[in-house]
Amino acid sequence: MPTMQFYPKARQPRPSIHHPSVQPLRMSVLKAASINVLLLQFLFLGLFCYLFGSLFQQTTHVHNMNILFVDYDGGAIGSAVRAANQQLKSPGFPSLIEQPPPDYPQTTKIDNAVCNIKYWAALYVVSNASDRLAAALGGGSAASAYNQSNILFIVWNQARYPTVADASIYGSVESLSQAARVAFTQAGGKQIIQALNSSDPGAIAVFSNPWTLSSINIQPTTQGSRLVYNTLVIILILIQEFFFLGSINGLYQQFRLYTLVASHRIAIVRLILSGVYTFLGSLCTTGAIWAFRHGWHVNGSQFVLNWMTLWLFAHLNFLVLDVFSIWVSPPFVPMALISWVVLNVTSILLPFELSPGFYRWGYALPAHSVFQVLVDNWSGGCNPQLNFALPVMFAYEVIGLVLSCIGVYRRAHYASIKQEVDEKQLQERVEAAIAEQEERQLARETTRQEIQGSETEEEGISPMQRRGTITTLEDQEELAGRIRQGVSHSELGRVVTSRESIGPSFNLAFTR
Repeated sequence: MPTMQFYPKARQPRPSIHHPSVQPLRMSVLKAASINVLLLQFLFLGLFCYLFGSLFQQTTHVHNMNILFVDYDGGAIGSAVRAANQQLKSPGFPSLIEQPPPDYPQTTKIDNAVCNIKYWAALYVVSNASDRLAAALGGGSAASAYNQSNILFIVWNQARYPTVADASIYGSVESLSQAARVAFTQAGGKQIIQALNSSDPGAIAVFSNPWTLSSINIQPTTQGSRLVYNTLVIILILIQEFFFLGSINGLYQQFRLYTLVASHRIAIVRLILSGVYTFLGSLCTTGAIWAFRHGWHVNGSQFVLNWMTLWLFAHLNFLVLDVFSIWVSPPFVPMALISWVVLNVTSILLPFELSPGFYRWGYALPAHSVFQVLVDNWSGGCNPQLNFALPVMFAYEVIGLVLSCIGVYRRAHYASIKQEVDEKQLQERVEAAIAEQEERQLARETTRQEIQGSETEEEGISPMQRRGTITTLEDQEELAGRIRQGVSHSELGRVVTSRESIGPSFNLAFTR
């Protein structure tokens, strides 16, 4: 059975790597590969270090997260909370900031303090809690009417970095509540035992469980998809804009629009296309978030605001990536794109309180801003950072619009230069082909004349006269047409010189 041959052209003999003609190329390839390997390794090493640095020893920064404490009771329960806090105080535990009750005369003031992100959470003891507990320990109707859930309250917003809030905020306060129960028993043990009515089952139940931590969650966020709101959602939006940029660049390249259409019209249509694409893309993203929001209480108005926010973020990122592809040297464009993705995602992986102070420069990145706007929307305005987040996003949008439009003229300029060079080269090829064909025809005619004798001399026609009549104008046009058809579409479609680049470009699957 004959051996099946795949790709026969690839099996054709080629020079050895030790051949003198290959040795210079071998050294050039090794040198270029080594330099680029080192460059990429340093780039990704830096990105990994930057990313891991933001997460480094995050548990030792938990103390930067402040929790408000207000003791409306002024009794033994508040003292137990303070004692428990002294036991748990460490770099890995939130800081409990106690404020006097007159500063927060109503609990709604505490809710507003958390809503306005002055504190990550608030813990307060209700008024007369210690007296009601002491009465319940005596048994009787006071024990049966005692409500363990109306003693100690925590106010927090789970929509604000849900995984961090669950562990570092609610989990820590729950540990504090349990430690306070132990401290309460130990601190007032004799008085409690003396007041305890051991014959009353209700009093025994109160003694075993004097209170449970009650949660006032501004926006419960328990759905599984919450884990990717500040990671994969942002990454996929950035990748989506990268692929669209490559597609639209491929569209303009394949149809050679930079040399056929006025630059201002290209800029307008390009902005319209990007606006429509990001409009639909942000709608699909928001729809996916809402489709998997099980148990998340958000309404239609929040859906629209979420959509508009992601639309702005997607469009400004398209403009930023476009600016990179215009103004950054072509070999460094992929490096700029991956760096942009990593820097933006790192700015929202954790709240800045859990990262080293250096990372606070991330306030200037659009991903951090868009996440703050989204949290504000999801929690009904309980993340008021729009005063800096929206200006940051609009600044990227405006600057990106200006630079992207200027970039259209830049690309059109180099496209015209490239077209002139291509046309000149093509004309030279046509002239060379015509001259070569005429020489062949003249050689054939001279040979025929030598065979036939002196017939041509008797007619009085010189070789130069005959040469001018060998190839007619129609023949020349036909030959030029064949040469143009022989030039590949991709070769004619290059609209920039080798020194310039249109950025990432993908061939379109459908062009008619």
